[in-house]
Amino acid sequence: MTATMLAPTDLREAHEAMASTVGTVRIQGAGTADTWAGAPLPTDAVLDTTRMRGVLTYNPADMTVAVRAGTPLRELQAELAAGGQRVAFDPARVMRGATVGGLIATADSGPLALAYGSMRDLVIGATVVLADGTVARTGGHVIKNVAGYDLAKLLHGSYGNFGLLTDVVLRLHPIPERTLTVRLDCALDTAAERAATVLAGALEPVCLEWADGMLLVRVEGTREGAEARAEELARSLAGTVLEEDDAESAWARHAELVDDASVRIGCRPSRLPGVLANCGGTATAGLGTGIGTVTVPDSGVGEVHEIVSAAGGTSVTRRRPPRPTPSWGGRPSAISVLRALKDKLDPDRRLSPGRFESWFDGEFDGREATS
Repeated sequence: MTATMLAPTDLREAHEAMASTVGTVRIQGAGTADTWAGAPLPTDAVLDTTRMRGVLTYNPADMTVAVRAGTPLRELQAELAAGGQRVAFDPARVMRGATVGGLIATADSGPLALAYGSMRDLVIGATVVLADGTVARTGGHVIKNVAGYDLAKLLHGSYGNFGLLTDVVLRLHPIPERTLTVRLDCALDTAAERAATVLAGALEPVCLEWADGMLLVRVEGTREGAEARAEELARSLAGTVLEEDDAESAWARHAELVDDASVRIGCRPSRLPGVLANCGGTATAGLGTGIGTVTVPDSGVGEVHEIVSAAGGTSVTRRRPPRPTPSWGGRPSAISVLRALKDKLDPDRRLSPGRFESWFDGEFDGREATS
């Protein structure tokens, strides 16, 4: 049976689509993470978010922007740049058109997470349509704590299982006057030692990544301040301050490796180098964030999950292997909390079945995950 296609353009249409549709619904955005996590099961309807796009409210003085969730982040950044501001967030797939809502739903992050955090830290408000069509709002345009469910944070990394994000309010940061990158060619174990020294110091890098035999350290700020810190970093690391074109090429290589990776890994930063060394393959390592990626043959994905789980970390495939290899690593300790949230927000198990297949053995999705 062919799924019904739903393509709302705003909150009202999204509410009507969810409230009037019977059966299961798969939420999809621009498709830049279609191969991530568990394979979506067939559903009665597919809700495409990509027509829900555009800025709703931009407050430069408050450094906040409200935007529809189907807006490509790349387009939003271009609009904000005219006012000297940005969303301080840079996953590799942004350049392929990833949407604001999709980046939240997959809990993606980039090198800037070291200084600014993930979308979980940048979202200060959201509007969500639940599985039964209920419209719920959380937070607002003021940077503050919230009471009760912080729905935006609950949906971070949910792969569409808890609700549909329609509008998002984001915290902004100024575009820095100067950005510089220091490069040191070295093995991962050496990079980890140098990174620990940098993090213990006062030079405040915004990115600290290792990839393809190179340690990349980025600083930003005023022209004089960034240049002074970059020169000091280069001296302490015995590295080189890169020219603009060389820095762009180095970071593009890092993004290429991340985009092509087969598994995304998260663990304690101190454990990440050892985990990646045990996994083999081609790796990238966020030496301050504990977020890394590894590219291995499909036959090696299961072993990667085991290595990461043994180190107390989490892992999810970015390029799904053939079954029976699972797409997720070991079950999280909070699995009972996730079940309780699903019971509360989607008791009929309507939304995005299949995405958490190996964690829930079909229970979470309301049917057996066999696709």
